[in-house]
Amino acid sequence: MPLFLRSPLFVVLALWAGGLGAAAQFAKIVVIFPELQGHYGETGAASGYLVSLISFVGMGLGLVAGVIAIQIGLRRLLLSGLWLGAVISAWQATMPGFEAMLLSRFVEGLSHLAIVVAAPTLIAQTSQPRFQGAALTLWGTFFGVAFAVVALFAPALIGTHGLGALALVHALYMAGFAILLAFVLPRPDRTGAPAWPSIGDIARRHVSVYSSPFIAAPALGWLFYTLTFVSLLAILPPMLDPAQRTYVTAAMPLAGIASSLIIGTWLLRYLSSVSVIVAGFGLAIVMAIALVVFGVSAGLAIALFACLGLVQGASFAAVPELNPGLPERALANGGLAQMGNIGNGLGTPAALAILTLGNGFGLPLFLVICYSGAIALHLYLARRRSQARAD
Repeated sequence: MPLFLRSPLFVVLALWAGGLGAAAQFAKIVVIFPELQGHYGETGAASGYLVSLISFVGMGLGLVAGVIAIQIGLRRLLLSGLWLGAVISAWQATMPGFEAMLLSRFVEGLSHLAIVVAAPTLIAQTSQPRFQGAALTLWGTFFGVAFAVVALFAPALIGTHGLGALALVHALYMAGFAILLAFVLPRPDRTGAPAWPSIGDIARRHVSVYSSPFIAAPALGWLFYTLTFVSLLAILPPMLDPAQRTYVTAAMPLAGIASSLIIGTWLLRYLSSVSVIVAGFGLAIVMAIALVVFGVSAGLAIALFACLGLVQGASFAAVPELNPGLPERALANGGLAQMGNIGNGLGTPAALAILTLGNGFGLPLFLVICYSGAIALHLYLARRRSQARAD
Protein backbone atom coordinates (compact mmCIF):
# COMPACT_ATOMS: atom_id res chain seq x y z
CA MET A 1 0.00 0.00 0.00
CA PRO A 2 1.40 3.46 -0.90
CA LEU A 3 2.65 5.25 2.20
CA PHE A 4 0.52 8.34 1.58
CA LEU A 5 -2.62 6.23 2.16
CA ARG A 6 -1.49 5.75 5.77
CA SER A 7 -0.42 9.37 6.32
CA PRO A 8 -2.34 11.16 9.09
CA LEU A 9 -3.57 13.83 6.67
CA PHE A 10 -5.03 11.30 4.23
CA VAL A 11 -6.63 9.26 7.02
CA VAL A 12 -8.22 12.37 8.54
CA LEU A 13 -9.58 13.45 5.14
CA ALA A 14 -10.92 9.94 4.50
CA LEU A 15 -12.63 9.85 7.90
CA TRP A 16 -14.17 13.27 7.26
CA ALA A 17 -15.37 12.22 3.81
CA GLY A 18 -16.86 9.05 5.28
CA GLY A 19 -18.63 11.22 7.83
CA LEU A 20 -20.28 13.15 5.01
CA GLY A 21 -22.22 9.96 4.34
CA ALA A 22 -23.60 10.08 7.89
CA ALA A 23 -24.72 13.69 7.47
CA ALA A 24 -26.24 12.82 4.10
CA GLN A 25 -28.51 10.36 5.92
CA PHE A 26 -30.39 13.49 7.03
CA ALA A 27 -29.78 15.59 3.91
CA LYS A 28 -31.04 12.98 1.43
CA ILE A 29 -34.48 13.24 3.08
CA VAL A 30 -34.64 16.93 4.06
CA VAL A 31 -33.60 18.28 0.65
CA ILE A 32 -36.23 16.29 -1.28
CA PHE A 33 -38.83 16.24 1.50
CA PRO A 34 -41.63 17.88 -0.59
CA GLU A 35 -41.09 15.33 -3.37
CA LEU A 36 -41.20 12.46 -0.86
CA GLN A 37 -44.44 13.81 0.58
CA GLY A 38 -45.88 13.89 -2.92
CA HIS A 39 -44.73 10.32 -3.61
CA TYR A 40 -46.24 8.86 -0.42
CA GLY A 41 -49.46 10.86 -0.63
CA GLU A 42 -51.69 11.61 2.34
CA THR A 43 -49.45 10.69 5.25
CA GLY A 44 -50.07 13.94 7.14
CA ALA A 45 -47.83 14.81 10.08
CA ALA A 46 -46.42 11.26 10.01
CA SER A 47 -44.30 12.27 7.03
CA GLY A 48 -42.15 14.29 9.44
CA TYR A 49 -40.89 11.02 10.88
CA LEU A 50 -39.04 10.44 7.62
CA VAL A 51 -36.69 13.16 8.87
CA SER A 52 -36.72 12.68 12.62
CA LEU A 53 -36.98 8.90 13.10
CA ILE A 54 -33.27 8.44 12.42
CA SER A 55 -32.62 10.55 15.53
CA PHE A 56 -34.60 8.32 17.88
CA VAL A 57 -31.86 5.68 18.18
CA GLY A 58 -29.24 8.28 19.04
CA MET A 59 -31.48 9.91 21.62
CA GLY A 60 -31.37 6.82 23.79
CA LEU A 61 -28.17 5.08 22.73
CA GLY A 62 -25.63 7.84 22.14
CA LEU A 63 -23.55 7.06 25.20
CA VAL A 64 -24.09 3.33 24.70
CA ALA A 65 -22.35 3.71 21.33
CA GLY A 66 -19.42 5.29 23.16
CA VAL A 67 -19.29 2.29 25.49
CA ILE A 68 -19.46 -0.11 22.51
CA ALA A 69 -16.61 1.78 20.85
CA ILE A 70 -14.46 1.13 23.91
CA GLN A 71 -15.40 -2.57 23.86
CA ILE A 72 -15.12 -3.55 20.18
CA GLY A 73 -12.81 -0.81 18.90
CA LEU A 74 -13.41 2.37 16.97
CA ARG A 75 -12.36 0.90 13.62
CA ARG A 76 -14.83 -1.96 13.79
CA LEU A 77 -17.65 0.32 14.95
CA LEU A 78 -17.03 2.77 12.10
CA LEU A 79 -16.88 0.12 9.37
CA SER A 80 -20.02 -1.56 10.71
CA GLY A 81 -21.84 1.78 10.57
CA LEU A 82 -20.74 2.48 7.00
CA TRP A 83 -21.75 -0.97 5.71
CA LEU A 84 -25.09 -0.90 7.48
CA GLY A 85 -25.75 2.56 6.01
CA ALA A 86 -24.91 1.30 2.52
CA VAL A 87 -27.32 -1.65 2.82
CA ILE A 88 -30.17 0.50 4.18
CA SER A 89 -29.76 3.13 1.45
CA ALA A 90 -29.72 0.43 -1.24
CA TRP A 91 -33.06 -0.81 0.16
CA GLN A 92 -34.45 2.73 0.25
CA ALA A 93 -33.52 3.16 -3.42
CA THR A 94 -36.32 0.71 -4.25
CA MET A 95 -38.77 3.25 -2.77
CA PRO A 96 -40.58 0.77 -0.47
CA GLY A 97 -43.94 1.52 1.10
CA PHE A 98 -44.27 4.28 3.66
CA GLU A 99 -44.23 2.03 6.73
CA ALA A 100 -41.22 0.10 5.42
CA MET A 101 -39.41 3.36 4.67
CA LEU A 102 -40.05 4.54 8.25
CA LEU A 103 -38.66 1.27 9.61
CA SER A 104 -35.56 1.65 7.46
CA ARG A 105 -35.03 5.16 8.82
CA PHE A 106 -35.13 3.83 12.38
CA VAL A 107 -32.53 1.14 11.58
CA GLU A 108 -30.48 3.74 9.73
CA GLY A 109 -30.16 5.55 13.05
CA LEU A 110 -27.84 2.74 14.23
CA SER A 111 -25.56 3.37 11.25
CA HIS A 112 -25.57 7.13 11.82
CA LEU A 113 -24.77 6.77 15.50
CA ALA A 114 -21.86 4.39 14.93
CA ILE A 115 -20.22 6.74 12.43
CA VAL A 116 -20.61 10.00 14.36
CA VAL A 117 -19.18 8.43 17.53
CA ALA A 118 -16.25 6.58 15.94
CA ALA A 119 -15.08 8.98 13.22
CA PRO A 120 -14.29 12.12 15.29
CA THR A 121 -12.65 10.01 17.99
CA LEU A 122 -10.43 8.40 15.34
CA ILE A 123 -9.65 11.83 13.86
CA ALA A 124 -8.47 13.10 17.25
CA GLN A 125 -6.45 9.90 17.75
CA THR A 126 -4.84 10.14 14.29
CA SER A 127 -3.98 13.87 14.37
CA GLN A 128 -0.89 15.30 15.99
CA PRO A 129 -1.80 17.39 19.06
CA ARG A 130 -0.99 20.70 17.38
CA PHE A 131 -3.30 19.88 14.46
CA GLN A 132 -6.21 18.44 16.47
CA GLY A 133 -8.12 21.73 16.56
CA ALA A 134 -7.91 22.17 12.79
CA ALA A 135 -8.75 18.51 12.10
CA LEU A 136 -11.82 18.54 14.34
CA THR A 137 -12.90 21.91 12.96
CA LEU A 138 -12.87 20.21 9.56
CA TRP A 139 -14.96 17.37 11.02
CA GLY A 140 -17.42 19.91 12.39
CA THR A 141 -18.25 20.98 8.83
CA PHE A 142 -19.50 17.53 7.81
CA PHE A 143 -23.20 18.34 8.26
CA GLY A 144 -23.00 21.64 6.39
CA VAL A 145 -20.96 20.22 3.51
CA ALA A 146 -23.32 17.27 3.06
CA PHE A 147 -26.42 19.48 3.05
CA ALA A 148 -24.86 21.90 0.57
CA VAL A 149 -23.72 19.17 -1.83
CA VAL A 150 -27.04 17.32 -1.70
CA ALA A 151 -28.99 20.58 -2.13
CA LEU A 152 -26.95 21.44 -5.23
CA PHE A 153 -27.04 18.08 -7.01
CA ALA A 154 -30.18 16.27 -5.81
CA PRO A 155 -32.73 18.19 -7.93
CA ALA A 156 -31.03 17.33 -11.22
CA LEU A 157 -30.36 13.73 -10.13
CA ILE A 158 -33.93 12.92 -9.10
CA GLY A 159 -35.31 14.89 -12.04
CA THR A 160 -33.42 12.63 -14.44
CA HIS A 161 -33.40 9.26 -12.66
CA GLY A 162 -36.23 9.42 -10.11
CA LEU A 163 -36.45 9.69 -6.33
CA GLY A 164 -34.67 6.40 -5.65
CA ALA A 165 -31.51 7.55 -7.43
CA LEU A 166 -30.40 9.74 -4.53
CA ALA A 167 -30.51 6.83 -2.07
CA LEU A 168 -28.66 4.60 -4.54
CA VAL A 169 -25.84 7.12 -4.96
CA HIS A 170 -25.66 7.39 -1.19
CA ALA A 171 -25.42 3.59 -0.85
CA LEU A 172 -22.52 3.45 -3.31
CA TYR A 173 -20.78 6.31 -1.50
CA MET A 174 -21.05 4.60 1.89
CA ALA A 175 -19.81 1.27 0.51
CA GLY A 176 -16.90 2.97 -1.23
CA PHE A 177 -15.66 4.63 1.94
CA ALA A 178 -16.18 1.46 3.97
CA ILE A 179 -13.76 -0.28 1.60
CA LEU A 180 -11.27 2.62 1.60
CA LEU A 181 -11.23 3.02 5.37
CA ALA A 182 -10.86 -0.74 5.88
CA PHE A 183 -7.54 -0.43 4.04
CA VAL A 184 -6.20 2.81 5.54
CA LEU A 185 -7.18 2.40 9.21
CA PRO A 186 -4.69 0.24 11.14
CA ARG A 187 -5.99 -2.76 13.03
CA PRO A 188 -5.60 -1.99 16.73
CA ASP A 189 -4.42 -4.45 19.33
CA ARG A 190 -7.61 -5.53 21.09
CA THR A 191 -5.94 -7.58 23.82
CA GLY A 192 -7.00 -6.66 27.32
CA ALA A 193 -10.33 -5.07 26.37
CA PRO A 194 -12.47 -4.33 29.44
CA ALA A 195 -15.36 -6.60 30.37
CA TRP A 196 -18.77 -5.70 28.96
CA PRO A 197 -20.68 -3.48 31.38
CA SER A 198 -24.04 -4.43 32.82
CA ILE A 199 -27.20 -2.38 32.31
CA GLY A 200 -26.65 -0.91 35.77
CA ASP A 201 -23.08 0.01 34.83
CA ILE A 202 -24.35 1.79 31.70
CA ALA A 203 -26.94 3.71 33.73
CA ARG A 204 -24.25 4.78 36.19
CA ARG A 205 -22.01 5.73 33.26
CA HIS A 206 -24.72 8.11 32.00
CA VAL A 207 -24.84 9.78 35.41
CA SER A 208 -21.06 10.08 35.67
CA VAL A 209 -20.68 11.42 32.12
CA TYR A 210 -23.36 14.08 32.33
CA SER A 211 -22.22 15.15 35.78
CA SER A 212 -18.65 15.65 34.54
CA PRO A 213 -17.91 19.24 33.48
CA PHE A 214 -15.16 17.88 31.22
CA ILE A 215 -16.88 15.03 29.35
CA ALA A 216 -20.37 16.56 29.21
CA ALA A 217 -19.53 20.16 28.21
CA PRO A 218 -19.25 19.68 24.41
CA ALA A 219 -22.44 17.60 24.30
CA LEU A 220 -24.61 19.85 26.45
CA GLY A 221 -23.69 22.93 24.43
CA TRP A 222 -24.21 20.97 21.20
CA LEU A 223 -27.81 20.27 22.21
CA PHE A 224 -28.70 23.96 21.88
CA TYR A 225 -26.96 24.18 18.50
CA THR A 226 -28.75 21.17 17.03
CA LEU A 227 -32.13 22.36 18.31
CA THR A 228 -31.90 25.06 15.65
CA PHE A 229 -29.62 23.82 12.83
CA VAL A 230 -31.89 21.44 10.90
CA SER A 231 -35.02 23.39 11.83
CA LEU A 232 -33.59 26.63 10.39
CA LEU A 233 -32.56 24.83 7.19
CA ALA A 234 -36.12 23.59 6.83
CA ILE A 235 -37.93 26.79 7.92
CA LEU A 236 -35.97 29.83 6.72
CA PRO A 237 -35.75 29.17 2.92
CA PRO A 238 -39.56 28.89 2.46
CA MET A 239 -39.89 32.29 4.18
CA LEU A 240 -37.88 33.92 1.36
CA ASP A 241 -38.60 34.80 -2.25
CA PRO A 242 -38.99 31.50 -4.17
CA ALA A 243 -36.27 32.60 -6.59
CA GLN A 244 -33.78 32.68 -3.69
CA ARG A 245 -34.68 29.43 -1.95
CA THR A 246 -32.33 26.99 -3.72
CA TYR A 247 -29.44 29.43 -3.45
CA VAL A 248 -30.02 30.17 0.24
CA THR A 249 -30.55 26.48 1.15
CA ALA A 250 -27.05 25.74 -0.17
CA ALA A 251 -25.47 29.04 0.96
CA MET A 252 -26.47 28.78 4.64
CA PRO A 253 -24.46 25.63 5.44
CA LEU A 254 -21.63 26.79 3.15
CA ALA A 255 -21.38 30.01 5.17
CA GLY A 256 -21.07 27.94 8.33
CA ILE A 257 -18.36 25.81 6.72
CA ALA A 258 -16.33 28.85 5.58
CA SER A 259 -16.66 30.50 8.99
CA SER A 260 -15.64 27.31 10.79
CA LEU A 261 -12.63 26.53 8.60
CA ILE A 262 -11.29 30.06 8.19
CA ILE A 263 -12.27 32.09 11.25
CA GLY A 264 -12.79 29.19 13.66
CA THR A 265 -9.45 27.53 12.90
CA TRP A 266 -7.65 30.86 13.31
CA LEU A 267 -9.38 31.64 16.61
CA LEU A 268 -8.54 28.20 18.01
CA ARG A 269 -4.85 29.09 17.73
CA TYR A 270 -5.32 31.82 20.35
CA LEU A 271 -8.48 30.95 22.31
CA SER A 272 -9.86 27.89 24.04
CA SER A 273 -12.49 25.95 22.17
CA VAL A 274 -15.13 26.90 24.75
CA SER A 275 -14.33 30.60 24.24
CA VAL A 276 -14.88 30.19 20.48
CA ILE A 277 -18.17 28.36 21.10
CA VAL A 278 -19.42 31.13 23.39
CA ALA A 279 -18.40 33.78 20.83
CA GLY A 280 -20.31 31.94 18.09
CA PHE A 281 -23.48 31.71 20.16
CA GLY A 282 -23.16 35.37 21.17
CA LEU A 283 -22.91 36.52 17.55
CA ALA A 284 -25.86 34.27 16.65
CA ILE A 285 -27.96 36.06 19.29
CA VAL A 286 -27.16 39.35 17.55
CA MET A 287 -28.34 37.88 14.23
CA ALA A 288 -31.53 36.54 15.83
CA ILE A 289 -32.34 40.03 17.15
CA ALA A 290 -31.64 41.41 13.68
CA LEU A 291 -34.32 39.06 12.30
CA VAL A 292 -36.83 40.89 14.51
CA VAL A 293 -35.61 44.34 13.55
CA PHE A 294 -35.16 43.84 9.81
CA GLY A 295 -37.23 40.75 9.05
CA VAL A 296 -36.08 37.51 7.43
CA SER A 297 -33.76 38.04 4.47
CA ALA A 298 -31.25 35.96 2.54
CA GLY A 299 -28.34 37.97 3.91
CA LEU A 300 -29.36 37.59 7.55
CA ALA A 301 -30.08 33.87 7.15
CA ILE A 302 -26.62 33.31 5.70
CA ALA A 303 -24.98 35.53 8.35
CA LEU A 304 -26.71 33.57 11.12
CA PHE A 305 -25.23 30.32 9.83
CA ALA A 306 -21.80 31.95 9.54
CA CYS A 307 -21.98 32.74 13.26
CA LEU A 308 -23.09 29.20 14.09
CA GLY A 309 -20.13 27.91 12.06
CA LEU A 310 -17.86 28.93 14.93
CA VAL A 311 -19.84 26.58 17.20
CA GLN A 312 -19.55 23.64 14.78
CA GLY A 313 -15.82 23.01 14.72
CA ALA A 314 -15.04 24.30 18.21
CA SER A 315 -17.56 21.90 19.80
CA PHE A 316 -15.71 18.90 18.38
CA ALA A 317 -12.32 20.45 19.14
CA ALA A 318 -13.43 20.78 22.78
CA VAL A 319 -13.59 16.97 23.15
CA PRO A 320 -9.82 16.26 23.06
CA GLU A 321 -9.01 19.65 24.61
CA LEU A 322 -11.02 18.83 27.74
CA ASN A 323 -10.49 15.05 27.73
CA PRO A 324 -6.94 13.72 27.18
CA GLY A 325 -7.89 10.02 27.56
CA LEU A 326 -9.27 7.93 24.68
CA PRO A 327 -12.13 6.35 26.72
CA GLU A 328 -13.26 9.80 27.89
CA ARG A 329 -13.16 11.08 24.30
CA ALA A 330 -15.26 8.16 23.06
CA LEU A 331 -17.83 8.87 25.77
CA ALA A 332 -17.76 12.60 25.03
CA ASN A 333 -18.41 11.94 21.34
CA GLY A 334 -21.18 9.53 22.36
CA GLY A 335 -22.68 12.38 24.37
CA LEU A 336 -22.37 14.69 21.35
CA ALA A 337 -24.22 12.14 19.25
CA GLN A 338 -26.91 11.69 21.89
CA MET A 339 -27.53 15.39 22.44
CA GLY A 340 -27.29 16.08 18.71
CA ASN A 341 -29.97 13.53 17.95
CA ILE A 342 -32.21 14.91 20.68
CA GLY A 343 -31.76 18.40 19.23
CA ASN A 344 -32.37 17.26 15.65
CA GLY A 345 -35.40 15.24 16.70
CA LEU A 346 -37.07 17.95 18.80
CA GLY A 347 -35.91 21.18 17.17
CA THR A 348 -37.95 21.14 13.96
CA PRO A 349 -41.29 20.21 15.60
CA ALA A 350 -40.70 22.88 18.27
CA ALA A 351 -39.87 25.57 15.72
CA LEU A 352 -42.85 24.66 13.55
CA ALA A 353 -45.15 24.79 16.57
CA ILE A 354 -43.84 28.27 17.37
CA LEU A 355 -44.46 29.41 13.79
CA THR A 356 -48.08 28.25 13.93
CA LEU A 357 -48.68 30.83 16.66
CA GLY A 358 -48.42 33.46 13.93
CA ASN A 359 -46.15 35.74 15.98
CA GLY A 360 -43.16 37.15 14.10
CA PHE A 361 -41.19 37.32 17.36
CA GLY A 362 -41.60 33.62 18.13
CA LEU A 363 -38.79 32.12 16.05
CA PRO A 364 -36.15 34.76 16.93
CA LEU A 365 -37.12 34.45 20.61
CA PHE A 366 -36.68 30.67 20.37
CA LEU A 367 -33.19 31.23 18.94
CA VAL A 368 -32.23 33.76 21.62
CA ILE A 369 -33.39 31.42 24.40
CA CYS A 370 -31.45 28.47 22.94
CA TYR A 371 -28.21 30.38 22.40
CA SER A 372 -28.38 32.23 25.71
CA GLY A 373 -28.93 28.92 27.48
CA ALA A 374 -25.87 27.46 25.73
CA ILE A 375 -23.68 30.38 26.81
CA ALA A 376 -24.89 30.23 30.42
CA LEU A 377 -24.31 26.47 30.56
CA HIS A 378 -20.80 26.67 29.10
CA LEU A 379 -19.80 29.41 31.55
CA TYR A 380 -21.20 27.40 34.46
CA LEU A 381 -19.31 24.25 33.41
CA ALA A 382 -16.11 26.27 32.90
CA ARG A 383 -16.38 27.50 36.47
CA ARG A 384 -16.85 23.92 37.69
CA ARG A 385 -13.76 22.81 35.75
CA SER A 386 -11.72 25.59 37.33
CA GLN A 387 -12.88 24.52 40.79
CA ALA A 388 -12.07 20.86 40.03
CA ARG A 389 -8.55 21.74 38.87
CA ALA A 390 -8.00 23.89 41.96
CA ASP A 391 -9.09 21.03 44.19
